[in-house]
Amino acid sequence: MNRPATAQTRNEQEMMEKSKRALETATDPVEKLRLQLLSRGSSGIIGFGRVFRRMDDDKNRMLNLEEFGEGMRDSGLKLNDAELKAMFQAFDKDKSGSISFNEFLENIRPPMSAARRNVLMEAFRKMDTSGDGVLSLEDIRQTYSVDSHPKYISGELTKDQILNQYLANFEKNGTVDGKVTKEEFIDYYSGVSASIDTDAYFDLMIRNAYKL
Repeated sequence: MNRPATAQTRNEQEMMEKSKRALETATDPVEKLRLQLLSRGSSGIIGFGRVFRRMDDDKNRMLNLEEFGEGMRDSGLKLNDAELKAMFQAFDKDKSGSISFNEFLENIRPPMSAARRNVLMEAFRKMDTSGDGVLSLEDIRQTYSVDSHPKYISGELTKDQILNQYLANFEKNGTVDGKVTKEEFIDYYSGVSASIDTDAYFDLMIRNAYKL
């Protein structure tokens, strides 16, 4: 990516601090959760997503209040019982006692413009050569460019070391499988996107990284 790593780190740090400040005055339960996750950095969203995917034991992609509360506790997020119930009810629009797993995560992710989402999907499709919706390290090695990474240029890290560090971004909360699903890809980049002000820079960053 063209921007130096130090600038990326500073950008993310600014986002984390901004989220922490906003959290002090936020009242909407969903916004409070989103800000708590962003205050953890770009990886906050994907770590949270992985917790909830593990919670879905019966694989029906629905969460009841008990599963929802357990996922929150496992995520280390501080919500009292009233906040927890209010957040759950905000998603349970039909009052069925359960919420759609996908709809929940889509609403928790920081909003991304159509332009950002489109370039992300272009990158994912390019890497997913098998079309199975899952990226392996070999898929990433063929398409993710490290040539402008400062530590590759300096010789401090090899290409494979940088690629493994990159893959580690998606391996949160004890789940290490060497695979990246489309949902995990979007979860991670929704956090990155929140730290970048302009669509133009985000587009350039993704295109440079994935040789689009």
